[in-house]
Amino acid sequence: MITVNFIGGARKSFQTDSLKITQNIDTISEMISHLISKKPENTPDFNGKNLLIAVNGVDSSALAGNNTHLKSGDVVNIIPIIHGGSKTNVTFIIKNKTIQLFEIKKLCANKDYLISLRKKFPKLYLQAISSKFVLDKEHAKKIITISINQKLNNQLLSDKIEIDLLLRFSNTTQINDAIKIAGLSKSENFILISIGTKSNLIKLNEIISDDLDVIFTKNYSNFIKKYFKISNKTLNSIESKTPLADLLVEKASILI
Repeated sequence: MITVNFIGGARKSFQTDSLKITQNIDTISEMISHLISKKPENTPDFNGKNLLIAVNGVDSSALAGNNTHLKSGDVVNIIPIIHGGSKTNVTFIIKNKTIQLFEIKKLCANKDYLISLRKKFPKLYLQAISSKFVLDKEHAKKIITISINQKLNNQLLSDKIEIDLLLRFSNTTQINDAIKIAGLSKSENFILISIGTKSNLIKLNEIISDDLDVIFTKNYSNFIKKYFKISNKTLNSIESKTPLADLLVEKASILI
């Protein structure tokens, strides 16, 4: 018997948190086909795509993907990475470290929420940045790359990489100012930056799945230009396809 746990939107498709499969199922691919055939009518679509699937806590992509073999007693967690047809997170690798970005609903934008996650996941680096100060994936990736490199070189702006990230997105070296500028705000969603191992990130996905919003749907470029007093004339002088992001990254890189 295989136990399948549904996380986030997958629960709505099957109208349950989990189910038991007693039939002979050999691979994840066969399991998905079985689940599709058993999905109740008149529930949200489930096509087996855009899923994070963990077998006994291990990301299936680190095993054999959909060809991963299953056996009786296995516990499979299914986590959609698409919400309403759009992504709720983005993932990339920097210096052999896995980074995931999530957009968290503003209802969770409080210090206790972040503290709770840090207590549950002490081996993850977690930081919250107001969505208004993160242009897009590439902007975030470049800033995070700076912080990771500075940590490797023992040249962080603070003693913790989490603070370094906040300072660089805020374009200041003053922690109190950074918290006021790009910290949590009850009126805004926030981007949760998470750095760590795949196994811990999978568990994080499970915990926060109901708190996720579609990531990077709003364009905050005008807000950012106004806040940091960046003129169109300045941007037009930069030879780049992404002048605003590049300028923000340059400013972040020279903070000392």
